[in-house]
Amino acid sequence: MTDSMLLSIRGVTRSFKVSDVSVYALRGVDLDIKKGEMLAITGESGSGKSTLLHILGVLDRPTSGTIDFLGLNLLSMNEDGLAEFRNRRVGFVFQFHHLLPEFTAIENVMIPLLIARGDRREAYASAKELLGELGLGDRLHHQPGKMSGGEQQRVAIARALINKPDIILADEPTGNLDSSTSESIYRLLRELNQKLGQTFVIVTHNEKLASSLDRHITIADGLIEN
Repeated sequence: MTDSMLLSIRGVTRSFKVSDVSVYALRGVDLDIKKGEMLAITGESGSGKSTLLHILGVLDRPTSGTIDFLGLNLLSMNEDGLAEFRNRRVGFVFQFHHLLPEFTAIENVMIPLLIARGDRREAYASAKELLGELGLGDRLHHQPGKMSGGEQQRVAIARALINKPDIILADEPTGNLDSSTSESIYRLLRELNQKLGQTFVIVTHNEKLASSLDRHITIADGLIEN
């Protein structure tokens, strides 16, 4: 792995048993992701792109293959080690924001820091600053149900960023938003990439977005086509 390489996978497969038959979602994927790049992954529904994203974030283990993160063999780690790795080094943004409805915006954003046993006052200050940078300084104490879809997704992005992770994995982050709001979210992600130098991997059906990022790969039948 070169100095510019962040994450590298080799020979990754993922199969599932369906009526005693092995069905492959991934069929032997090799992929290198560089520090600071924005990578788009596209493909038809069922092509394996979300499975690949989950394996990159070790939310799921591959059936075979290797995952190397800055020289660390992730598959050699136990579940507790992987949970700590995900909390500290990886940020996740999903199509459904998965905010806790009973908590306010700032409380939702604080959660990863509190899980990492951070000081509560410092977590509050960091979350307040980050939400302010994302244009939500006046929505700190609103619960998700009292916010627009775009505002909720910005809170989810803030939550993904709060631990200053090395990589952000986003799965259809604007799938439930209108086109205008989607474009503003994508501009925000690009601004964050340029400002913070963080790596983004985005699964999307939006070909216009995909073509605007640093690199674009397509998954078909569990393999990378390009």
